[in-house]
Amino acid sequence: MSGNAVASHDVLENVWIEMDDGCRLAARIWLPRGADVVPVPAILEFLPYRKRDGTAQRDETNYPTFAQAGYAGVRVDMRGNGESDGLMTDEYTQQEWDDAVAVIHWIAAQPWCSGKVGMMGISWGGFNALQVAALAPEPLKAVIALSTTVDRYNDDIHYKNGCLLNSNLSWAASMLSRSSRPPDPLLVGERWREMWRERLENLPPLVAIWFGHPHRDAYWKHGSICEDYGALKAAALVIGGWADGYKNAPPAAVAGLGGVAKAINGPWIHKYPHFAYPHPRIDFFAEALRWWDRWLKEEDNGAENLPAYRAYITQAVRPTRWRERDPGRWVGEQTWPSDNIEPFSLFLIRDGSLSDEGGTQVSVSLKSPQDLGLECGEYFSVAPDGQLPGDQRIDGGGSLLFQSDVLVAPLEILGRPFLTLKVAIDAAVGHLIIRLIDLAPDGAAHRVSWGVLNLTHRRGNETPEPMVPGQVEDLQIVLDECGHRFLAGHRLQLAISTAYWPLIQPPPTAVTATLELGAAARLTLPCRTVCDDRYDFEEPELPPVPTYKICEPKQNRRWIERDLNSNVTRYCILEDSGVEELPDHGLLQQEVRRETWSISPEDPTTATADLHFTSWRKRGDWEVRTEIQVEATTDGELFVFDTTLEAYEGDREVLVRRWRDTIPRLLL
Repeated sequence: MSGNAVASHDVLENVWIEMDDGCRLAARIWLPRGADVVPVPAILEFLPYRKRDGTAQRDETNYPTFAQAGYAGVRVDMRGNGESDGLMTDEYTQQEWDDAVAVIHWIAAQPWCSGKVGMMGISWGGFNALQVAALAPEPLKAVIALSTTVDRYNDDIHYKNGCLLNSNLSWAASMLSRSSRPPDPLLVGERWREMWRERLENLPPLVAIWFGHPHRDAYWKHGSICEDYGALKAAALVIGGWADGYKNAPPAAVAGLGGVAKAINGPWIHKYPHFAYPHPRIDFFAEALRWWDRWLKEEDNGAENLPAYRAYITQAVRPTRWRERDPGRWVGEQTWPSDNIEPFSLFLIRDGSLSDEGGTQVSVSLKSPQDLGLECGEYFSVAPDGQLPGDQRIDGGGSLLFQSDVLVAPLEILGRPFLTLKVAIDAAVGHLIIRLIDLAPDGAAHRVSWGVLNLTHRRGNETPEPMVPGQVEDLQIVLDECGHRFLAGHRLQLAISTAYWPLIQPPPTAVTATLELGAAARLTLPCRTVCDDRYDFEEPELPPVPTYKICEPKQNRRWIERDLNSNVTRYCILEDSGVEELPDHGLLQQEVRRETWSISPEDPTTATADLHFTSWRKRGDWEVRTEIQVEATTDGELFVFDTTLEAYEGDREVLVRRWRDTIPRLLL
């Protein structure tokens, strides 16, 4: 395959696409041989993540494969990133969309293009593929969106049902690091310094923007395609993974879009499914090419007749620190929502059981330590290691636990469980966190799904209302999408806590919650009534991946520190990419992420974060580096962020910028 792929296409390393305002966007293009004679459809990926060095290794796998199948690949850096002109101001802006639409029309007008365009991407690229499709540019006929969302407020790295995800801060620092990197002088020439300086002097600290919109206002509705599914006309294939934070979009999209939309959820982390862990992988290229062939080449290959929702049903997953493979099987639901799903309820009983009978209504109180959640994992995981949730027994000590009898027959679920209950708290702001767990016969506890609610959002995310201390409220907490089979001999366990750190920023006070158990507390599971409808994917052979020379080894560590004298818990991260050399143009690069999150188990206002991102590039005598540092504190009423950006050319300081942002918590 490798030899044929190389012989079958040409690569245009850097092509300028000029926007109406004169801004030039940089594109890398893979053209099948003969496209100048017989035009071909094109596939666009539109990202801020730098085609030259950021996604190059992945691109050099994906696009030669598509070129071999008769598709032009067009990988474009958004303005203000990579070699593109202009400035980066935020994610998913109107300017970003306008540029993407202009690029689509430019592609369609090229002599090598048939006039039909598809758009593809994972994460940011999956987001804007759906968002741009909702603008309905005429040449855009199909999209494939991976690890994406239909609701920017509730299913991205910012907020979740009114709770502030700490990835909101981490990703703001990461994006400042990414967008502060200079263009490559080999592509833009001596103007690289001018372009770099302009970026450095104008980059905004996104932390101020994202923390400044704590509720589901117009800012978050912009770009959330769930606001108007009918606007999206292109055929959409939406793919996600159970081990990723972006698992809710595939079934939500196919339910909302209807028509020829299709969805897949596998066991994967935040990666393309032919590279991802845990196994089994699927042949993404086979799926993608069937989709492109149907909608961009109009081949009658039956893609529209695939099951609406294909999902991997896990079972007996071990919560180990490295997950090579999750046991289970693939199933296909012909329609979604499916008539094959029926609700099944279990009640939370005072003795700690999950029962199919309501029992006597009684009240219990709960006040979790503020550092409960150390086994929560990262919101979106990019490695199947300590980034995944661990054995949930470790977080069980500060939780209310309820468990079923030992199952005498398997119980299979697919969809979103939810919990209804009556709750009062002793403060105006508080959280409830729900975890659904598969408890193995030996006690190992695997988190199947989880859900959260900032109780001030109990009536919606747009206009939260403070809780009245002591006043009982009726609540419903919806957990994330999941597909899982609880085997005979296992138990279902439900864990409830008032804290889940460091995944979620705690409320201003250590809350005591009073829950009414019995008939008022009910867990409802989406149970599959037909479980013999297996769908078979073939696991792929990995396509050839370009080899990068490793000059210094990488490091990847996560660890926990507990200072028993000061009563402080610290969660620490070190991710060092090592130094690698890119082939062909000899660029050396290194990225280092260092994070320390700390809190006292007794006082949520002691929560702090210290984040440091280093980005380094070198080729010959050319050497550049940026350092980003963010320190975050809170006093219960305000968030305070001290951000520093430093840029260096060799040992010479180019620029230093500092910001202090003070942001009201507003019921967070």
